[in-house]
Amino acid sequence: MDAFSTDSTDVDYSDRPPVLIAASSEGAMARAQRTIDASGLRVGARVPIELAQAHINRQVAAAAVWIELDRDCGGPMDELLSQVSRDVAGGLYAAVVSATSNLVDPLAARVDAGAVELIVDADEAERAAALAIANARRDMPLRVADVASDNNAERLRQLSEEVSRIASTLARLSTGPGAPPRALEPAPAGEVASPSAEVVRAVIRARRLRARYFTEELFADPAWDMLLDLLQAEIAQLRVPVSSLCIAAAVPATTALRWLKTMVSEGIFVRRADPHDGRRVFVELAPEARQALRRYFAGSRPSRGHLAFLRHRRAHGTDARRALSSVGRASRLHREGRRFEPVSAHQARLTG
Repeated sequence: MDAFSTDSTDVDYSDRPPVLIAASSEGAMARAQRTIDASGLRVGARVPIELAQAHINRQVAAAAVWIELDRDCGGPMDELLSQVSRDVAGGLYAAVVSATSNLVDPLAARVDAGAVELIVDADEAERAAALAIANARRDMPLRVADVASDNNAERLRQLSEEVSRIASTLARLSTGPGAPPRALEPAPAGEVASPSAEVVRAVIRARRLRARYFTEELFADPAWDMLLDLLQAEIAQLRVPVSSLCIAAAVPATTALRWLKTMVSEGIFVRRADPHDGRRVFVELAPEARQALRRYFAGSRPSRGHLAFLRHRRAHGTDARRALSSVGRASRLHREGRRFEPVSAHQARLTG
């Protein structure tokens, strides 16, 4: 256990809701303190990870618990995360877990991402947003202090306002009347054949190729990237841990984890505990999502006429004008239900 000051008695007795900070090091404690201070909330206690569980059990009340992790604290960390996850799910308090990327798998195995805000390698704006969202989920007022002297002040204020608006909308949608989320289309009778692994890999490669020529933010689509990665792994009969899926999403880990939470809650992904490692969770496609992806790939296959043209072009080669003409002819004949017969270069010269 790291030796650093807990300062549990240094409390600001204001009417602001208290926050308990549990951290894995002195540096982690200081960073969490800065975030809480910038958000205008008071710190009720500061304790190391090893003592946090006992402190939570004897503390009368806390508005939120902030857990800051910059190293793996083993068993005490696992037990703390499990208890906090249960408590938050039971509505006892809000919680944010901030960690480094090397801790994604043990965190995902212990934290109920549907209740706890989990952020990874987050900047100050993301940290403030996570705290605001966590508090908003418990219908607590969002307060942001006047931190005009901080370089991030304006960004933090704007983000907190936006988070408040989004949180209110989410609460309204979850508790008020409204249309239920659209379910996946039921799979038709009979299994749809899986696409080949090479086809799925080609789609993934094509998506990654765009990053060479455009900024990645233009085409960020973490849900689709995760779907493709899980389908590819399923075809290859591989298991995908949460950390690997976050990498495949091609977005910051915090964003990937939020998308993962959404996909699980919508019934598109399924979490499976690793039977050999209690600190790791695998993710796989839900049955209907699996079939939906197969139907997508089956429906997006090139037409027979187009495939015939591509084979002919590879075998013989044509100039650009004849190639475009052949594509148009192949597409037209396919629509009319007629067979496309490739024209040889010699025949093309004879017919002019």
